[in-house]
Amino acid sequence: MRKNLFTATILAITTLGVLITILAFTVSINYNKGTFNTRETTSVETSEEKLDNKGNELDNSINITNIEYAKCNNNYNEQLIEHIGYTVSYNTQWNLPNWVAYELTAEEVQGTEERNDKFTTDPCISSNAVISSDYTRSGYDRGHMAPAGDMKWSKQAMEESFYMTNICPQIHNVNAGDWKELEEFARDLAMYYNSIYICCGPIVTDSDTMTIGTERKIRVPSEFYKAFLRKKDDNTWTAIGFIMPNKAGNKPLLTYIVPVDSIENKTGIDLFFNLPDSIESIIEAEYNEIDWSLKR
Repeated sequence: MRKNLFTATILAITTLGVLITILAFTVSINYNKGTFNTRETTSVETSEEKLDNKGNELDNSINITNIEYAKCNNNYNEQLIEHIGYTVSYNTQWNLPNWVAYELTAEEVQGTEERNDKFTTDPCISSNAVISSDYTRSGYDRGHMAPAGDMKWSKQAMEESFYMTNICPQIHNVNAGDWKELEEFARDLAMYYNSIYICCGPIVTDSDTMTIGTERKIRVPSEFYKAFLRKKDDNTWTAIGFIMPNKAGNKPLLTYIVPVDSIENKTGIDLFFNLPDSIESIIEAEYNEIDWSLKR
């Protein structure tokens, strides 16, 4: 009987060993098939879509939002205001925008909202806000930075484009001439390339002391800048800048082209700063006119 008990014990131990071996083998197979694959969970977590302030998906390879934004140095007075169609960095000392930035798409260019033509105070400015009559009989136009022609895709966007925080004193010949031509060129680019990013604003130097207005003193810029950014078909980025004097004259747009770095050196504003430095330093140091041609 002891022999039978010993034999039964050996058999039980052997059976338990076989079961443990089978269980270990099964776990190994399931792990290799991905049942316990923790990398798959990590991949899902890191593939979250990145959206800009309009809700559009951005290129995940550079993992940024608000690519069109600029950054002022510490010498600037700044209030950041986001409207539906553009964002403005507003300078309450100059009563001017430091910069205005937005994305312009082909779909937006084809909007049908009629021009508003009602210049009005920006409700986001809490005190001593510029009003339309501050420009009356000043000798300067109320010059848009984000033009009404880019905001035809929304009634609200159109109305907000006439906020005085989006306006600068411009010589009429500039506003209705070369600056308008540059705005039209931007819309052509957006139609052709489907989407571009725009950042623009006034250039005010220490010697630009002239002002308009009686109650509110509005500085008169000596120049204006506009910069374009887009992603090319090969997923690389390209940028180009323009600097335009605030004085009468008419010249081909090519004469105003500069690298984006030239704008930054004049203004102390870091354009498209959300780009990785490795990309920004290259595309802002030079420009390629072919990248901005309407002919491929």
